[in-house]
Amino acid sequence: MLNADTTDPAVLRELIAGELAAARERTGRLTDCVEDDELVAQHSPLMSPLVWDLAHIGNQEELWLLRNVGGRDPMHPEIDPLYDAFEHPRSERPSLPLLPPKEARGYAHDVRGRVLDLLAASPLEGSPLLDAGFAFGMIVQHEQQHDETMLITHQLRKGPAALTAPAPPDHADRLPAEVLVPAGPFTMGTDTEPWALDNERPAHRVELPAYWLDTAPVSNAAYQVFIADGGYDDPRWWTERGWAHRQQAGLAAPLFWSLDGGQWMRRRFGTLEPVPPREPVLHVSWYEADAYARWAGRRLPTEAEWEKAARHDPATGRSRRFPWGDESPTPAHANLGQQHLQPAPVGSYPAGQSPYGVRQLIGDVWEWTSSDFHGYPGFRVWPYKEYSEVFFGPEYKVLRGGSFAVAPVACRGTFRNWDYPVRRQIFSGFRTARDAGEEA
Repeated sequence: MLNADTTDPAVLRELIAGELAAARERTGRLTDCVEDDELVAQHSPLMSPLVWDLAHIGNQEELWLLRNVGGRDPMHPEIDPLYDAFEHPRSERPSLPLLPPKEARGYAHDVRGRVLDLLAASPLEGSPLLDAGFAFGMIVQHEQQHDETMLITHQLRKGPAALTAPAPPDHADRLPAEVLVPAGPFTMGTDTEPWALDNERPAHRVELPAYWLDTAPVSNAAYQVFIADGGYDDPRWWTERGWAHRQQAGLAAPLFWSLDGGQWMRRRFGTLEPVPPREPVLHVSWYEADAYARWAGRRLPTEAEWEKAARHDPATGRSRRFPWGDESPTPAHANLGQQHLQPAPVGSYPAGQSPYGVRQLIGDVWEWTSSDFHGYPGFRVWPYKEYSEVFFGPEYKVLRGGSFAVAPVACRGTFRNWDYPVRRQIFSGFRTARDAGEEA
């Protein structure tokens, strides 16, 4: 994984080639495990057919690397509109004349071969897109983000399991429920992360009052207490819009949960199983997370509170790349990369905790924050406004930290995700916070 010290062109080319290969290997696992009829089907109106993602990955790689970086002519300009995510919403994509699976795979393979030739000849410097291999890193992250999207599609599809993975290691410790993050400034965002996207920039000073933060994400067991206490039936805990949505959508539990003889069950990638009480709660909307926090006498943390807990080192005053330091994630630090198709028990990954003692800030589940998605002070669009800027505003809530479905290359202490507050198909959970002056 790239860091600011990787400057040797040969080392950088090797690293980029490895990241490109890792992303494509994951794409292959997600698309080779089902028959063609499942690739072309739309398993939910919320998601694209898997075959659309497959060709879209190749199309974006051609657009940014072969055309913008390499100056090559378009290979198949007639398909560009089909794979423009802004031109066709997901619900319309099954009706488009998409490339069939064999042709989509062939197109992506052909693009990749030409990209590797381009990489071998590229100076990886001399322009903003080339410096530190930024454009290649952007494309690697793009493919890995679509790999997470395709995993969500697998969770939504009906039928027997097509994917398997071992359970994450169970090395959870008994921990205090919350930790105190003292008042003071910290540096939020980054100016030095080579492949950081525009919404992560620039670095800026943020002053925060003291607050308490959950040591680990909210567990399934804790969330079941909220359900049993009538949390879904009491409008006191919900915002006005949240309550209206709860009623309209008939929400009564996290997505994919069902009651069977008094026991909560969940469907996970085609398998029905008891809800594991010690895992972080998963597949909850922002409205549900916010209602739980209110019911518990707490609140969701702001995005700045989340990042300070994840990055600030009180001993030095600097902000780290990750909670554990600046080194890239390993399996000892966090549950990432679809190596385990479920979160680890709350309190796991002691090697990944922050200086404040907070665990699982990276990996396992995306964590809802209370913050709307906006640009930082001094934000500058790069390299195109459709990546971030068009989503700025109160319609979207920020999620932080990544999930078990996220690749390490697309997850760091500054990485920002966002979605509508109604979304539940994503791998979302949360932790809660409270002001330091409040009684527990």
